[in-house]
Amino acid sequence: MTPESPARSTAAPAYTERLHLTWWIWPVMLLVVAILAVELLLGFPGLPGWVPFAVLTPLAVAGMIWTSRIRVAVADGEFQVDDARLPVEFIKDVVALDTEGKREALGVGAHPLAFVVQRPWVGPAVQVLLDDPADPTPYWIVSTRRPVELATALLAARSRP
Repeated sequence: MTPESPARSTAAPAYTERLHLTWWIWPVMLLVVAILAVELLLGFPGLPGWVPFAVLTPLAVAGMIWTSRIRVAVADGEFQVDDARLPVEFIKDVVALDTEGKREALGVGAHPLAFVVQRPWVGPAVQVLLDDPADPTPYWIVSTRRPVELATALLAARSRP
């Protein structure tokens, strides 16, 4: 007999979101690439006209895709932010923050050991207060476009047995 691997939960996540760039950043970035490519052509007149565009456009697109990689989810009894995992049993409370609340929470009075994943193009966030004596992290602050839904999903996951 072969040992069985532990079963993974296939239940749908209670909450999932990708912190992708807003749509208007893409054309703005491509305009910046075009301006930079023209500047390079003016600085290096012997350079073939297509080279700066062929190099800068894929780099800009790859950078924007890489920037949009962060995934936030509540699944399998964990709060998942990119590759960080927080078991919901250690969640003391969750506070949904609007844009101004996020700015204040990340301001001068922020705790230096807090875990922060914030994206400037995403206004709201959640603050997850922790209750883990073995962890010096007092709270997590995570950007989200739907802070009330994320807070509700976290609190619901915490209250499940």
